[in-house]
Amino acid sequence: MSLFLRKQLNPNDYSPLALAYLGDCVYDLFVRARLLEEGNRLVTQLHTEAVGSVNAKAQSEAAHFIEDMLTENEVRVLKWGRNAKSNTTPKHASVTDYRWATGLETLIGYLYMDNQIERLCEILEAAYKIRRDDTK
Repeated sequence: MSLFLRKQLNPNDYSPLALAYLGDCVYDLFVRARLLEEGNRLVTQLHTEAVGSVNAKAQSEAAHFIEDMLTENEVRVLKWGRNAKSNTTPKHASVTDYRWATGLETLIGYLYMDNQIERLCEILEAAYKIRRDDTK
């Protein structure tokens, strides 16, 4: 069972947007934890750096970056989320970036809910690495 989940849930019983809702939080927590590991600094700096990784454009880029490392099922989940119809209109991103970001968040939520924590961490690390490499 994953952290915070009191019982085992089947991610296939949830909509891709519900999984993306969970995946967004997991990704945000992961990024914030990694930023703190990199050193203590002002909260405003931490926030600015976090926003650089947790936004539709950055997540879209990360989704494309990790695509080659995904299994067939993971690609299916990513595309399931990417193709989900949302009533939300992106304010600061293109529709394409927003959809790819949703796909990434869906995959993260799926792996978290399915308790595939080791695989989830591999994907999160790879997605985070591209953003950190871009800022150096």
